[in-house]
Amino acid sequence: MDVFILNTAVLDLRSDEFEFVNSLVGPGGVARRDNAKMPAYTQAQISHWIDDGRANAGGPGNTAPLIARTGLSVGVGAMVGSGSFGGFDIQGRTFHDVLSATGVDMSSTLPHPTLPTGTTFIYESPEAERGGIVFFPNANDAFSFKRFEREVQRHRPAIVYYMYSGLSESGDANEGRDLANFIAWCRNLGCITIVDSHTLGSDPHSIINSGQPVDAYRLLIPLLDQVDIFFTSANEARMIGNTIDAPGRWSSGSEDEFIPAFLSYLSGRFASLEGRSRLFGVTVANGAYARMKSHGTTPSTRLYESPFMTGEVVDLVGAGDSFRAGLISYIAANTESFQDGSIHVDEAVQMGNLVASLFIKAPLNDRYSNIPSYERLLATVRGRH
Repeated sequence: MDVFILNTAVLDLRSDEFEFVNSLVGPGGVARRDNAKMPAYTQAQISHWIDDGRANAGGPGNTAPLIARTGLSVGVGAMVGSGSFGGFDIQGRTFHDVLSATGVDMSSTLPHPTLPTGTTFIYESPEAERGGIVFFPNANDAFSFKRFEREVQRHRPAIVYYMYSGLSESGDANEGRDLANFIAWCRNLGCITIVDSHTLGSDPHSIINSGQPVDAYRLLIPLLDQVDIFFTSANEARMIGNTIDAPGRWSSGSEDEFIPAFLSYLSGRFASLEGRSRLFGVTVANGAYARMKSHGTTPSTRLYESPFMTGEVVDLVGAGDSFRAGLISYIAANTESFQDGSIHVDEAVQMGNLVASLFIKAPLNDRYSNIPSYERLLATVRGRH
């Protein structure tokens, strides 16, 4: 298997009926809520929203099908809810079937006997370019590293991708050290590893302006010493810096000032993996910054501006996930050159830019059909000039 994606099985539901979202989260933010407080919508009501085209497979649903469309092999390992829809609840059945239909290996997606499938509610508001998300982790809280170690051993993937730090009770246990140890275990097995975090905070702009830390980002401290690849958004980068470094230090400055400094800080502080290639990056509206450190080389940060952002954006939810789908598709096809540090970072990042641009411009009821084969994507990247 080329890529094995773990942890966050979730069905995204969007409707103008979800006005309660506005009281919990601002545009672009994520409110993680206790499972017991999930609105008591019936399976019949959720099924209606699914039939009405108001549901999307989130988390790996923004990534795994895109990788599968390129022709690479990809699987998902996660917990979903059990129920009367072929052994799953309606959210889990939809998540499973949507991904399976695109060629994703779903044999490692397992039902939980009591907890429902992770569910997000997105309020469709015409005033907000990107709606806030209220997330109920549900079965994702029961993710077991020991259980999924067996699945990693079974699939022997080139890349293990864990989505997301900060959104699973068991996945975030022991102050993030359990995840860090799992990533170290995967590396020792020979896998290239990537982990990302989600935007954590109900009002990112206010949090950034205040300079206050976000406790959930402290989970990254043990993790970043172990992971091979880490990309985050510009807003997340500011909040991460304010949390794991000095509160308020990363709130000011333009993107072209603070992002190179932030990536220099990350690659300097989290550098224990001598002899391994490390790739850190920050996605921005017009592309992505990246900094690669490999085998004692002196890293430098570059902005890889996207030439692919023409056309109308339909929805920005999943933009970062789809970027990483393109990035790791390229790395999965070039694992040896990544490991020895000779990979073309320019092509890898532009592959991410291209896949993200195709995804966010796709209609919500057909998010995957824009993605062509790996060979066509690579030809587009190489012919962009």
